[in-house]
Amino acid sequence: MKNRMKNNRNGNGGRLEKEWMKKEGIEKRRVEKKWTKKEWMEKGAEGNERTAYRLAAGLLAGAMLAGGILTGCGSKGGDRSTSTGLSETAVNTAAEEGYLYEEKPAAMDAGAAEMAGSTEEAADSVAETVCSTVDGEDDRAYRQGGTEEYSEWEEKGFASVYNEPLSTFSADVDTASYSNLRRLIQDGYGVDELPEGAVRIEEIINYFSYEDLKEPEGREPFGVTTQIMPCPWNRETQLLRIGLKTKDVDAEDFPDSNLVFLLDVSGSMYSADKLPLLQESFALLAENLTEKDCVSIVTYAGEDAVVIEGVRGNETKKICRALYDLEAGGSTHGSRGIETAYRLAEEYFIEGGNNRVILATDGDLNVGLTTEEELEELISEKKESGVFLSVLGFGRGNIKDNRMETLADKGNGNYAYIDSLREANKVLVEEMSATLLTVCKDVKFQVEFNPAVVEEYRLIGYDNRRLAAEDFDDDKKDAGEIGAGHCVIALYEIVTTEQINGRGKSDRELKYARFYEDAEGGDERDTKNIKAENDIKEEKNEEAEEKSYEQYEWLTVSIRYKEPEDSESRLLEYPVDFSSYTEEPGEDFLFAAAAAEFGLAAMESEYKADASLRHVAEVVDKLDSADEYRAEFGELVYQLQQN
Repeated sequence: MKNRMKNNRNGNGGRLEKEWMKKEGIEKRRVEKKWTKKEWMEKGAEGNERTAYRLAAGLLAGAMLAGGILTGCGSKGGDRSTSTGLSETAVNTAAEEGYLYEEKPAAMDAGAAEMAGSTEEAADSVAETVCSTVDGEDDRAYRQGGTEEYSEWEEKGFASVYNEPLSTFSADVDTASYSNLRRLIQDGYGVDELPEGAVRIEEIINYFSYEDLKEPEGREPFGVTTQIMPCPWNRETQLLRIGLKTKDVDAEDFPDSNLVFLLDVSGSMYSADKLPLLQESFALLAENLTEKDCVSIVTYAGEDAVVIEGVRGNETKKICRALYDLEAGGSTHGSRGIETAYRLAEEYFIEGGNNRVILATDGDLNVGLTTEEELEELISEKKESGVFLSVLGFGRGNIKDNRMETLADKGNGNYAYIDSLREANKVLVEEMSATLLTVCKDVKFQVEFNPAVVEEYRLIGYDNRRLAAEDFDDDKKDAGEIGAGHCVIALYEIVTTEQINGRGKSDRELKYARFYEDAEGGDERDTKNIKAENDIKEEKNEEAEEKSYEQYEWLTVSIRYKEPEDSESRLLEYPVDFSSYTEEPGEDFLFAAAAAEFGLAAMESEYKADASLRHVAEVVDKLDSADEYRAEFGELVYQLQQN
């Protein structure tokens, strides 16, 4: 734990955060609050780290005669407000302390604030001393995930086209896995210490943007790009990339928005990387809303409460006052808060507009409906209202990633993890349209492989997004939502061959049925059918003599989607042939492959072949690092090697 504190304080994350803040002209704000030793003992982070900081802060508070400790939350002075009300002190001092801003937000990463400066250095020193006395077993348990929870799934290997000619899965635009991994790695976690289930490769790939993807044409809501290259980590396979890019929406064309901020203010949200960072994050969003928008704020702890409702988006001061007066305490009755938030979203519903609940939490629900199954049932019912959902995860030590992912997946939504104000700016400002405006819902992919070319395939990632083949045509089956200007990438490893036996759905339903050979010992067929099949085989063999396998279609990508307000899906199909193959891929394809290889190495995949962090670092070093997020990825790869 001592090493993790040092990494958190001095690592690349803090440096990049400061560089970003300097570039954006964002000033650090130090909010002074006088806490008693008792208050410090009652509040704080989770686990052993909480114990250390309780003691450190208590000792310092006494030594400094109630001197101010930087927390980045609450109001100035000794006044305390309830967890949902507005205190007069907060209202009067909001502008004075830089809570409210005009051109540039005087905001900061509250987590960095608590750790910055000489006072915090002293706190760290005391905390490290305390932590060194903590039982080693407890520290190892914390490093292996503490009370954090992640969903478990089975990684699927290669499938034979003979047995499974169709690969079907739901789109996924969540990015939480990558930013959470960044936090874990910067906290000092090594490959063997990363929690099981924390690495979701598709979310690592889709965290980044890709400029080489085709733009939508005509009335289609997205463009589709397909490319094939030799697989960088497996000499026996090729790597197929399917890229989807939706239309972007200019700010002036953004529809009227009805937004409900559903904020967790329970006791588990008291640490600096939770409620204080949450407040700063939503202040950034508030700064970018307009008079066309409608904002309500609902909080939940032991009870739920409506802080403001129906406020116009350009009333920035009023929204920020409500945000900065929130304080954490009590149990976590999340399901009740969800009920209230959706009720308000329906009350202020905008026909043809963007209606969305934005849930911010660590996912640690402990009152009311708390299991994944109960939450799935609740949110599945609420999504029928036409209200979409975004889930923002905060904090460390006790986050419930599994519950937050379930809520987003089943609530027609997306899920991001906020580990810094810089990440909040990326999700809520830079990518506002992608995060908050759904342009396609229930998006499903189905890839049919041609057995004349492909012998085996393996979808990389999406292990908890796979669907049965019959689910593709079932409009009642829930799938993923995609926002405006979003990029979605899916990668397959494929083993090619000139000829293969195959079977899947009945031959009549498969596009490439004529390339399948009848299996020995198969179903009995009448003489007429056998003769017809033999004729097809002869025709196929004659064609094979006339042209090489490079001239066949390799596969067909089928995509189903619904317009945001529709209940019936639309179907688009994209055949892929040898023209998609290249031995000189562009930087975007190479980077997507490197992101996938990073995931395979980080999770120590059974199917990683020659994938390694060393090779990922070599690839990334050769690519253009003008993109700040890709440059950070390269540093993260190096740091994980060192942990």
